Amino acid sequence: MMEKAFHSAVIVGRFQTFHNGHKDMIDRALALAERVGVFIGSSEESGTEKNPFSFEFRKEILERIYGGAVEIYPLPDIGIGNVSGWGDYVIGEAEKHMGITPDLFVSGRESRRIDWLGSGKGQNIAELYVPKTIDISATAMRSFILSGDRSLWERYTDPHIFDLFGRMHELVLKARGNTETKSL
Repeated sequence: MMEKAFHSAVIVGRFQTFHNGHKDMIDRALALAERVGVFIGSSEESGTEKNPFSFEFRKEILERIYGGAVEIYPLPDIGIGNVSGWGDYVIGEAEKHMGITPDLFVSGRESRRIDWLGSGKGQNIAELYVPKTIDISATAMRSFILSGDRSLWERYTDPHIFDLFGRMHELVLKARGNTETKSL
């Protein structure tokens, strides 16, 4: 078996809800790294319009799709914005949960992520910005779920979670208009 280019990769996402753009990033990380840590951002948030799903439910979704191929961890929001301090926090969480400093950071190409690894802690970590080849967002996915458009939702997600549509619909419907988190 050929050795992969990186020992460990980290991906951060809210996954509210999972879509094929997320899948593309995780699949690329799995192709490049021996270990892949998926950190579920805003893990303390649930029950709101923007974050309807709990950490546990998002973890279940990822486990259904990837089984044990990825390591899944919570990543609570610390409210400091998209600065190198955030990158240091993510690296620290990876070190705490995975026991190593990751050597690859995988994310979607967004300008707000450019400064995440700008500090001393992140300077030796390679970055892979995955271009958006699938025109979908979690916001659009939640709107498909809210409207009950299962066929459109299924077009942009993994078949391993098709049977969760009803549960997702209930949670998104319940969270509509709510800005107060249920998790705190």
